[in-house]
Amino acid sequence: MSTTDDTRDLTTLDQERARIREAWLKPAGERPASTARGLHHTALISADVERTVRFYQDVLGFPLTELIENRDYPGSSHFFFDIGHGNLLAFFDFPGLDVGPYAEVLGGLHHMAISVDPERWETLVRRLTEAGVEHEVHSGVSVYFRDPDGARIELIADPLGEMYGHHVL
Repeated sequence: MSTTDDTRDLTTLDQERARIREAWLKPAGERPASTARGLHHTALISADVERTVRFYQDVLGFPLTELIENRDYPGSSHFFFDIGHGNLLAFFDFPGLDVGPYAEVLGGLHHMAISVDPERWETLVRRLTEAGVEHEVHSGVSVYFRDPDGARIELIADPLGEMYGHHVL
């Protein structure tokens, strides 16, 4: 995501963000309760089940919790990793389909940010280095990298509901 001809008017964009915030963002005490009870799972696509398991379980430390057949595509696997607090990261493989390479597109996944304990964050950054995974550290609490299929992942040491010192929940 880059542009060589940056024609953005940052003042206008800031004003539009302020307008939307004023129109739609209610103070915490005035917000209705969500109709959702949590994120059951986020599902990504895997080109190689075992490679994905090795990366997410061995490098990142997310235990594989189940591996079943995908009900929507016979022969396809649907497998899950525990990412804490009852949340799951899931994958599908689609043997025989040419799903093409990973692409960041409008409506698609830009990145997935997974909260990790600050005392584990540095260890995980070291594990990425040891595994030869290219990564970039930002603000001393976020590390961005791509998984084996190209999905952008962020490990963030900020607590759930916080982002760089801002309460977002």
